[in-house]
Amino acid sequence: MRTNKIEHIGVFTSGGDSPGMNAALYAIAKAAKANGIKLTGIRKGYEGLIDGDFTTLKPPELQKLSHTGGTMLKTARSKRFMELEGRKKALQTLHTNNIDALIAIGGDGTFKGLLAFSEICDLPFIGIPGTIDNDISGTDYTLGFDSAVNTAIENIDKIRDTAESHNRVFIVEVMGRDSGYIALHSGLTTGADAILIPESGKDFIYLLDKVKNYDSEDAFLVVVSEGDEIGAELVSSKIKELNINVDLRITKLGHVQRGGNPSAMDRMLGIRMGVAAVEQLLNGNSNKMVGVLNNQLHLTPFEEVVKQHQVNDELKALLKLFSK
Repeated sequence: MRTNKIEHIGVFTSGGDSPGMNAALYAIAKAAKANGIKLTGIRKGYEGLIDGDFTTLKPPELQKLSHTGGTMLKTARSKRFMELEGRKKALQTLHTNNIDALIAIGGDGTFKGLLAFSEICDLPFIGIPGTIDNDISGTDYTLGFDSAVNTAIENIDKIRDTAESHNRVFIVEVMGRDSGYIALHSGLTTGADAILIPESGKDFIYLLDKVKNYDSEDAFLVVVSEGDEIGAELVSSKIKELNINVDLRITKLGHVQRGGNPSAMDRMLGIRMGVAAVEQLLNGNSNKMVGVLNNQLHLTPFEEVVKQHQVNDELKALLKLFSK
């Protein structure tokens, strides 16, 4: 039941793009239309919010895009919004266009921006976690993570084929910044011989113990998170120091992990979170992120969302077991 009078919602995507964002936009548009609410898309994140770069969002048009990757609203990082004058201009843009509430799809930086914005703006904000890194507290999975892992798995499987053919050591770097979730999930499920993540200090020791006597007909795969303090190049040099006979290659998957059609899980996450975001605004909630914990929708205040989502003890135990 509606307890808060909202007639016009603005929605934007911010930070890095992630598969599933378009599915979330489609769900938001459907829920807004069902409640008789006008919906405006804000292009290029906070930059568009400052400049008034708006577009009309219609469910039939978004329906055709819900299976695609990226974000049809575009995205950008905004240095201007970090300054008070930029936020003041954004506030004026909202007032001029009679926007009553905002839904933001992005990562921790996006929600930090909304927290700062709330100091001068009393409009209700709801966030949807969209980042392939899965580094947001308050949700088991972020939008785009599952798709990125599937992309990494597909590529690592292909790399194994050529590695087996040549008896090579392959170091595969995946994305993740400060989070090792993509490396853990893709490394464990492809049977990697070693997985290096920022959250572990012993994973490199396990690797060196295994590779120093490597002389096998089998491939040797190392999956490294880009945020790991060691890094793919240093890992390569240390391996060569220990075992000069290895035939070694480095492959960095890079931004290929951001692209491609979203997985079924990410499409469903986008739909659930998109509808929930509209409903929570109508229920009077503000400055909270919609997440999914134990497969149940869950709200987390932005103040708690910005904390790093740490790899749990179960996954750390799996890393230790499969690294030895």
